[in-house]
Amino acid sequence: MEKDDAERASGQWRKSSFSGSDGSNCVEVARLARGRYGVRDSKDAARAVVVVGAAEWVAFLDHVKAC
Repeated sequence: MEKDDAERASGQWRKSSFSGSDGSNCVEVARLARGRYGVRDSKDAARAVVVVGAAEWVAFLDHVKAC
């Protein structure tokens, strides 16, 4: 397992409170090492993870809250 894969696997993933209750729209987020954040589809956690830096994560949250 590569270093980044191990980091993503060890992250404490949280399911979004806005994810569908039927399991159809499930998004999870985790705080990773080096101030990064990971976002993944919880229905298929083995697939790709989107990893962003802290500044990008804050900008994303600000945008979502403004909508």
